[in-house]
Amino acid sequence: MKRQTGVLPERIACFPFPFSKDSYRYSANVEPARKPVQTEAGSWGIRVLDVDEHYLAELREREAVLNRDSSRLQVLPHMQSAVWDAIATLLPLLAEEQPESFSFIREGNTCTWRNALQGLELEFTLGDDATLPTTPLRFLGSQIQDDIALLDQREDALWLDAGLVTFAADWSLGFDVGMKFLEVHGPVPRIHEEQIACRAQQFLMRLQPGEMYRRTNWTMTVDRRLDTSTETYPEWARDRSTVAACPALPQRLHLRVEVQHLIRLPHSGAVLFLVRTHLLSLADIAQVPAWRERLGHVLAELPEDMAGYKGISRYRKAASDWLLAG
Repeated sequence: MKRQTGVLPERIACFPFPFSKDSYRYSANVEPARKPVQTEAGSWGIRVLDVDEHYLAELREREAVLNRDSSRLQVLPHMQSAVWDAIATLLPLLAEEQPESFSFIREGNTCTWRNALQGLELEFTLGDDATLPTTPLRFLGSQIQDDIALLDQREDALWLDAGLVTFAADWSLGFDVGMKFLEVHGPVPRIHEEQIACRAQQFLMRLQPGEMYRRTNWTMTVDRRLDTSTETYPEWARDRSTVAACPALPQRLHLRVEVQHLIRLPHSGAVLFLVRTHLLSLADIAQVPAWRERLGHVLAELPEDMAGYKGISRYRKAASDWLLAG
């Protein structure tokens, strides 16, 4: 692998560029979590819970989204124990991975949580909602940048029964909650015919308590907009039609990569599905020549049904042409 020379900004050096070849097709692409990945620009992947320069801004944005639209947080009654299981799993993990900013001390069910980035020190009791400043899942979502989904396993299937999703890529938690895993992925082209979704579900159902894996997914977004949920479609859909002709296309168009972590919670048995969204403009991608060329080829070669599902059909040629002209 030919590495980029010179010093790159952290947003580029740590970006999870998802392409290893000049074409892309859906796959499970699952690998163990916390495995570092070397790229032409740097590396990523050593942590499950990544904290970056956007931490405080993204959590403020999440709070604003939740205040506008409470449907972005859903917890079916039988999932309360899974939410607490997620808290008891992720807060110690965050403190372990980022000890300079976070600490977690547990004595029995009494926990002390410190978040230096927020100036927060909190003592709470596991399982007691009243000891938190807000509902348990909303509290967890105020501490990590990832979106959160919780899958219950029953009737030989996985069910999306709880979540906090403020940064969705053209889907709706409020619509999907209570659906089976395979139903949630119903609109995705090719993954059912090629049995990708079924294999993914079988893999998830075989996860053992405490096991952690990850995968990546990608699309593109106009401007640095994290909330591209179905609910906000009228706010961002028009940009898809106009950005191709915009002189500022390299600055406005972003590659959107989701690093998705899959964790079997140790006590409830639920599958925790974390989605951390990273955005990088084409102008930044072009600072890494290997990325510029590879993304240009991927966009040019992508089959139309996949481009249509990702919502990039109107501008992908303009993006590919710009990238490959460099």
